[in-house]
Amino acid sequence: MQEFDPRRPTLRYAPRLFVGLGGICALALGWKLTAAEATAPAPPPLDAAAIAALQHEAFAQAEAQPGFSRPESVAVEVRPGDTLEAAVARTGVSPEDARQAVRTLAEAMDTVNIKAGMTFDAAIAKPKTADGETRLVGLSLRTGPATAVTLSRTFDGALRLREMEEAIRNETMVAQGEIQGSLYESAAKLGANSAVTSQVVKLFAHKLDFQRDIKAGDEFKLVFERKVTESGRVVETGAVDYAEVKGVRFYRFVRNDGSVDFFDAEGKNVRGFLLRTPVDGARITSTFGTRRHPVLGYTRAHQGVDFGAGHGTPILSAGDGVIVEAKRWGGYGNWVRVRHSNGWETGYAHASRFANGIRPGVRVKQGQVIAYVGSTGMSTGPHLHYEVWRNGQRVNPIGAKVPQGTILAGAELAAFKARKAHIDNLLTAQAQAAAPAKLAALDTDRALADLRR
Repeated sequence: MQEFDPRRPTLRYAPRLFVGLGGICALALGWKLTAAEATAPAPPPLDAAAIAALQHEAFAQAEAQPGFSRPESVAVEVRPGDTLEAAVARTGVSPEDARQAVRTLAEAMDTVNIKAGMTFDAAIAKPKTADGETRLVGLSLRTGPATAVTLSRTFDGALRLREMEEAIRNETMVAQGEIQGSLYESAAKLGANSAVTSQVVKLFAHKLDFQRDIKAGDEFKLVFERKVTESGRVVETGAVDYAEVKGVRFYRFVRNDGSVDFFDAEGKNVRGFLLRTPVDGARITSTFGTRRHPVLGYTRAHQGVDFGAGHGTPILSAGDGVIVEAKRWGGYGNWVRVRHSNGWETGYAHASRFANGIRPGVRVKQGQVIAYVGSTGMSTGPHLHYEVWRNGQRVNPIGAKVPQGTILAGAELAAFKARKAHIDNLLTAQAQAAAPAKLAALDTDRALADLRR
């Protein structure tokens, strides 16, 4: 993007770099300037820490303006109820400087509808005499994950505006390790955010109960896509291409009709007919069978499974189907019933409320949010009572033998195998790269053990 100041000579960056605010120019080293006149080769990418260090150093070493001390960097956060002008004025500069800065910034961004918590860095110069006013000599403000605007003051007192944009690259991330604590915590340490892990948890809901089947030390591997700026800021997290937990492996594959699903190593669809757990992160608090009712106080059949979860936790449809009932139903409180194919139905009781658009006749997909955990009806606390019906008869959700998924064949199977080979190569390369570090750690442990003898 071109600068707004028309006085800027073509290709004459050098004179400007040594006047005004050096800090803003140093910040630009980590960004890709998109001005059409710029012909110099782009500097190597810098991480966020390097950019911050350069900016701080440049602020401290910037050319002093006549009558002022060297500029110093001030970090500012917009407070609730603040205007941008008020936030700039909090650096100690004059009201006129704050107004001038906001007027200039308004050429490139919305300076009115700002949100509390937004941050920016300002460079100010204090007067050498007691009766002078602190002066704003520069300002740097991020306007998006990969964009920023900067101001720098020239010797004639004008504030120059620059817009900068980082290039965004696509990355394929490979994360593998052992579960210590929760999968969310373990994956986060390896660069997978909660959005990625949520996809994995939903994927494995057909095969694993994360409360009962997973223990500390179990291995996991993830391959996922993400978009990253030159400075290392994650802009967007994409789809999970591969997931493995406790040796169970799933590969993402786009079918000929454009649909996306996950398959095991043999090309068999791993998406079961019904989810084993229709609530993320829930724990089983009561199983199918005879029990003493917690409210009524006497023993009777419990014809479903109870999952304990916090109030408002999303309830997911266990499979594709059509909403048959979404209503208040006696002791079940807010109740949803979904009809699936081949005589299967599922029911969800005690919901706090239904999801938007959930009503009889609406089609839902497996994993779609249909309601939220609550304690309506005959209930002692927030939980989901989950039932499975087969040809009109209730069956145990845990032991029910439900239909399996489809198997790829022909050209689709060949394309899947090629995709699988690519993922396997990524995993092998990652394992080989990590092997020297593991050997070094092992040698260190042995050396320490020898010293203790």
